[in-house]
Amino acid sequence: NMFLWPILAAICLVALDQVTKYMALTQLKPIGNTTVIEGFLDLTFVENHGVAFGLLSGNRWLILVLTIAICIVLVYVWHTLPRTREYRLVRCCLVLVFSGAIGNIIDRLLRGYVVDFLEVTFIEWPVFNVADILVVVGVCLLMILILFVIKDKPEAESEVQQAEEEQKTEQ
Repeated sequence: NMFLWPILAAICLVALDQVTKYMALTQLKPIGNTTVIEGFLDLTFVENHGVAFGLLSGNRWLILVLTIAICIVLVYVWHTLPRTREYRLVRCCLVLVFSGAIGNIIDRLLRGYVVDFLEVTFIEWPVFNVADILVVVGVCLLMILILFVIKDKPEAESEVQQAEEEQKTEQ
């Protein structure tokens, strides 16, 4: 079934996100911060009431509505993409973004904020979580696919026509 793998993948990814956030809540929140790799990675508990970089902080319901709308669009796009091999990776990217969005929606609904806990210390960057990683990786891979991998249908058809014409001239 074509719907089984994305549903199972999303469930596993959301579960991974939620388990790590639960661990941050139960183990990290009481201590606040711990160094994992000196000068590279700390675990720092943060209650994020906004979105990326704390934007829209305090607008919980607006963020929820926007995120749910994005999830609906992702499911629609996933469902309407051509069922060809070149779009398999696009579908995988959509599942990553969807899973990350759902992970953060769960936090906003259950707690009123998103649990962030991963802090890279070698650059100035906001604390983030597994769901954020899923969204960023999914979007970046999707951009690469769109910009450099997926060919427009007219180009692909013209390449096929050109190859057929070359075969005819060789004969």
